[in-house]
Amino acid sequence: MSIITAKSEQFLKDYLNNPSPTGFESSGQKLWLEYIKPYIDEWQVDTYGTVYGIVNPGQDYRVVIEGHADEISWFVHYISDDGFINVIRNGGSDHLIAPSKRVNIHTPKGIVKGIFGWPAIHTRHGEDAKLVPKIDNIFIDVGAKNKEEVLEMGIHVGCVITYEDEMMVLNDKYYVGRALDNRLGGFCIAEVARLLKKNRKKLPYSLYVVNSVQEEVGLRGAEMIAQTIKPQVAIVTDVTHDTHTPLLNVKKLGDVKCGEGPSITYAPAVHNKLLELVVAAAEQKEIPIQREAASRRTGTDTDAFAYSNGGVPSTLISIPLRYMHTTVEMAHKEDVANVIKLIYEVLLKLENGQDFKYL
Repeated sequence: MSIITAKSEQFLKDYLNNPSPTGFESSGQKLWLEYIKPYIDEWQVDTYGTVYGIVNPGQDYRVVIEGHADEISWFVHYISDDGFINVIRNGGSDHLIAPSKRVNIHTPKGIVKGIFGWPAIHTRHGEDAKLVPKIDNIFIDVGAKNKEEVLEMGIHVGCVITYEDEMMVLNDKYYVGRALDNRLGGFCIAEVARLLKKNRKKLPYSLYVVNSVQEEVGLRGAEMIAQTIKPQVAIVTDVTHDTHTPLLNVKKLGDVKCGEGPSITYAPAVHNKLLELVVAAAEQKEIPIQREAASRRTGTDTDAFAYSNGGVPSTLISIPLRYMHTTVEMAHKEDVANVIKLIYEVLLKLENGQDFKYL
């Protein structure tokens, strides 16, 4: 029986379907906070929108579990006289998947629907047959006859744009949708808080359950909140690549597969002693894990926490994911459940004042 309840899964669906683009995360953060309120003692929000709940507040020893709330998106960059919209990225949006996608343009007047158009195959002959989507040729059509009509809709340069694709469950095994990177992480840490409350676990330290903003543009929310909380330990969860789908090179990208457990990362930012504790918890509770290595940086909020405040012992526990930064990201249900279990068990092994110094 999975530890994820029907109520939890409904929250996940609502949370994934709610747009939360980088820099505009507040509506998603409200949903997340309302869900975790019964499981925490206090909560705070910082200036840019990172939200965190605190369990057992007031202790000198502070432990963070963290995910990030933002999803990749687009910005309106230019509106042509004919009423077509060119875009720039807000995070690592993939221009190759844009043509034929439906979008929501977020304006002061509300959501305006649009589509990424693309020339019909019948019109592409000769050199035009080589036409491929590029950041400077993809465009949005909102059905307007000219620029003036676009502006009348409330659309202006700087409006943020998200895809409208919503969550589904595939073959009763996989969560599928946009923004599993990394609202799945926010879901996992919320579920850890729920389990601690449900099982009446009393932690000997203060636990900070942190849902950071602006990871997709450089770990910015984590940078800010690390300076605010000043934790002694940070456990970060994010997604990693399932490298066993077509067109990927396992030798280059690492050997990770959906359904075979959380992936732990070896990297300079990952503290070896804390990682040993994670592995020990997995072995003792028979939680399957996979391993990967990151050269120089993990590219996740782990880096921001690790190198803050004179150095914070940090580790990364990842959910294997297929088709990252598309609207059909896929994660195996059992991997999500096992990430929750692993973080939960690690927290129970941590001691108040635990010293992770190597010497």
